Amino acid sequence: MKSALFAATAFFSLAAISQTAFAEDAPYVDDRSDAVAVIRSLYSAINRHEFARAWDYYGDTKPAKDFDTFVKGYDSTDKVDVKTGAASSDGAAGSIFYNVPVAIQATDKDGEAKVFAGCYTLRQVNAQVQEPPFLPILIDKGALKPSTANFEDAVPASCGDGPPPPKQDTVLEQARKAFVATYGDQCDKQTPDGKPTTEPDAYSLHYKDTNAGADEPERETRLFRFFCSMAAYNESAVYYVADDVMGVRQLQFASPELDIRYENNNSEGKVEAVHIIGFQTDDQLVNSDYDDKTRTITSMNKWRGVGDASSTGTYLFRNGNFSLVQYDVDASYDGEINPQTVLDYNTAP
Repeated sequence: MKSALFAATAFFSLAAISQTAFAEDAPYVDDRSDAVAVIRSLYSAINRHEFARAWDYYGDTKPAKDFDTFVKGYDSTDKVDVKTGAASSDGAAGSIFYNVPVAIQATDKDGEAKVFAGCYTLRQVNAQVQEPPFLPILIDKGALKPSTANFEDAVPASCGDGPPPPKQDTVLEQARKAFVATYGDQCDKQTPDGKPTTEPDAYSLHYKDTNAGADEPERETRLFRFFCSMAAYNESAVYYVADDVMGVRQLQFASPELDIRYENNNSEGKVEAVHIIGFQTDDQLVNSDYDDKTRTITSMNKWRGVGDASSTGTYLFRNGNFSLVQYDVDASYDGEINPQTVLDYNTAP
């Protein structure tokens, strides 16, 4: 590997990727939606030998005097792994400039790996004032230097003299994208107190699997509660969970189907019997809250505004998931709150 090329230019320059199976297997990534995505796309192009695409991620200031020199700079590199930190940004003269902390591990044809770290600066010209041809986010400049740190720890904390940018919560972002994709057009844009519905209440639940050994570490499940909508007296919410095995997924809540018998078949009369005749699943809960002390989600669906008739479900977190453990029904429209329990699994281990 021609490591001197790294120190000689303000842009990194790697030795060209050899014609190996790695180039064919390297994933194709061409994402210009944000600055970090552009950097990852650049390395995708390099690893796939798609040097014209790599060259195109740069703006007016190119990483070499011409394209042939750029390609030749990669003669002895077999592959490049990349890690990125959180981007910071500043606005100036109709543009947004992004600084992205980056570390790469470049492996040559002989299997020797070297680590380089530094920062890239990227530029986005205000999209609203552009005329054709449109310019996406482009790399303005970059400087990577040899690093003695392990690749896993080599990403700089920040770029420039400012404080490190906040670390992006990628799990939260995945949950937010899932919520917007499914409920963006169904749910309100703001909560009743003006908070964006894309900003959920978030919780972290640590636990051990039932069959885990004493020396096994705890696992973590993240819980996200997204407000959805508010009606006259019922508020709905959508829940997502995430863990290291299943990733991000939406919670579905079991609820019983009820057969309610009233005296004289009049719902205003005395309740004679309440029977469970089946179960269904709900993708939203009504008037719900999560209690971190008991690790339960409770939902209370008011059948009318005064709340004298309602159904209440309790969902307990056990072994990485939420299960229905109790269901109470107040089926009498008598002006009093007097529910009866129709399902009780609270005694389960």
